[in-house]
Amino acid sequence: MQTIQATNYSVFFNETGYEKLASYLVPTHYSKIFILVDDNTSQYCLQHLLNNLATEVEIEIIELESGEVHKNISTCNEVWAALSELGADRKSIIINLGGGVISDLGGFVACTFKRGIDFINIPTTLLSMVDASIGGKNGVDLGNLKNQIGIIREPKAVIVDTQFLNTLPQNEMRSGLAEMLKHGLIFDKKYWDKFKSLKDLSAEDLNHLIHQSIQIKNTIVCEDLTENGIRKSLNFGHTLGHAIESYFLENEDKASLLHGEAIAVGMILESYISREKGLLKNEEYQEIKYIINDIFERIEFTQNEIEKIIELLIFDKKNEFGKVQFALLDGIGKIKINQESDNELIYKAFEDYSV
Repeated sequence: MQTIQATNYSVFFNETGYEKLASYLVPTHYSKIFILVDDNTSQYCLQHLLNNLATEVEIEIIELESGEVHKNISTCNEVWAALSELGADRKSIIINLGGGVISDLGGFVACTFKRGIDFINIPTTLLSMVDASIGGKNGVDLGNLKNQIGIIREPKAVIVDTQFLNTLPQNEMRSGLAEMLKHGLIFDKKYWDKFKSLKDLSAEDLNHLIHQSIQIKNTIVCEDLTENGIRKSLNFGHTLGHAIESYFLENEDKASLLHGEAIAVGMILESYISREKGLLKNEEYQEIKYIINDIFERIEFTQNEIEKIIELLIFDKKNEFGKVQFALLDGIGKIKINQESDNELIYKAFEDYSV
């Protein structure tokens, strides 16, 4: 697959990625390499990376517990301390080998350690390949509130090795599909149409869809790195989706949702709002609802849970002057940013989702 050029870095694929990695990781450039993994990528992905890592630079491994619940400042403190104890300096580099939690947290740690050291993202989940590792957003959660603390700084490079997808369970693959569906809905109707017959897709088809999904996000980010304009379109489904994810994260009696599972619900809800505001045709809304529900299991919400989720909207990062901001569909393949919705319409969206 062809290399994708971002603003200040490149996204390399498969064998080309490891060739480029070897050219970066030389003793004249870096004093030490730190590979950040979680307990899953340590078991299933680390050896594959080491087998393909051609370097004479000393390597240290830092392992974290997996899961969104560990994406916080306390974990950052542990990693910063480990870096110091293992002799990291300003010429060290961090390789983030993992999903969205590892790339988000590892990038944030790198950006802040000794006021900033280089980092490379090697995403191992579909979600992190098409979303989390692309675009320079790094950060952690504040309690149960998603990505409240962070910085935008791009990596040295991103290496996408689709062999890592062979290690994923089906629910993680579905989670990544949510972001790919989103890219079609906000940017490219023809791309969205390709997901109407998922069962007919081959492994090669999936590789091309991943590449195209990364291209879409990269095109948007290159136009608006710091999210003052069109990059807000990438938040379609995320205003309500993040609130749903946060609610399930903070309630011990609820099974945590994967990011993509929450965003899938958010996209249906925000498509309903788009329709009610006259931006989306009813047949488009019904198509979106049908395709997403065909991939993801429907989630049940009580009235009390909906109220709690709506209360969490006030903490959304896109809010301005105390008002909740949505990115809504202006037809499939188009988006309108900085849109508002009253709570009554949100309640109706949940009601329609449950039908």
